[in-house]
Amino acid sequence: MSICVDIVIPVYRPGAEFADVIKKLASQDIRPQKIIIMNTLDEGDDTLPDLSSVFDGIEIHNIIKEDFYHGKTRNEAASYSDAPYLVFMTMDALPADEKLISSLLAPMSDERTAVSYARQLPKDGCSTLERINRIYNYPSEDRKKGLQDLESLGVKTFFCSNACACYKREIFDQLGGFVDETMFNEDMIYASKAVRAGYFIYYASSARVYHSHDYTLLEQYRRNIDLGISQAEHPEVFEGISSESEGRRFVKTGIKMLSDEGKLLLLPKFLLFCAARYLGFRKGKRLSRLNRHSC
Repeated sequence: MSICVDIVIPVYRPGAEFADVIKKLASQDIRPQKIIIMNTLDEGDDTLPDLSSVFDGIEIHNIIKEDFYHGKTRNEAASYSDAPYLVFMTMDALPADEKLISSLLAPMSDERTAVSYARQLPKDGCSTLERINRIYNYPSEDRKKGLQDLESLGVKTFFCSNACACYKREIFDQLGGFVDETMFNEDMIYASKAVRAGYFIYYASSARVYHSHDYTLLEQYRRNIDLGISQAEHPEVFEGISSESEGRRFVKTGIKMLSDEGKLLLLPKFLLFCAARYLGFRKGKRLSRLNRHSC
């Protein structure tokens, strides 16, 4: 009996390479039932180009930019699916091979696995610093994470990425899906709910996508402001669990990798980016507290 799975992809002005993502999904060894595209439009935008010749199961839902929320939009997309498994992706995550979906589904044989998420490989030509980031967050070994790992892994217990992740629909519905209005972290917030309810988050390293970003220093700073705000707005998830200790581990790992590769000339730039991450994160937390006090 075939396994029924739907793909959900929120998009905003996708480039020509988006057709390559659809082609790769159409050639999977477990073919998706349909691909649900949540297409965010600016005023006056046209709809997406016709991709039905690439994959005949595409379903497009247009929304205006003001109505987009990371959680709410994905919850709406889930309502258009009746599949027992949902794979959420971003428009720039390119499957590395035809076994992405089957590799994401393999851990689902455990009834307590709520989510499995893919390994993100650096794209060709990405910077050394971004490659370090991908290797650190997405190693070559699988990992099943549950409540028992909180003491050793801290906030990393809840780490999960909707750049490419598979959700068991029954558990997704039971837990109420994603939190609707969040600017960031809908995947980790859901993972926290799942872990605290006794379920597992599974990192499936054999499920692979190419996905990386070479942020500028300012972009990294702003991104971590959003991260800090998100964590501060959800104390039920993050309170009492240190993120700073995870940051220190990243710095130590990055320095070692640069040293091992003989690229210590990049150390000042690496430390600058680490500082941008930390300062942005702290500012985000501070902004959230100020907003709460002003209400």
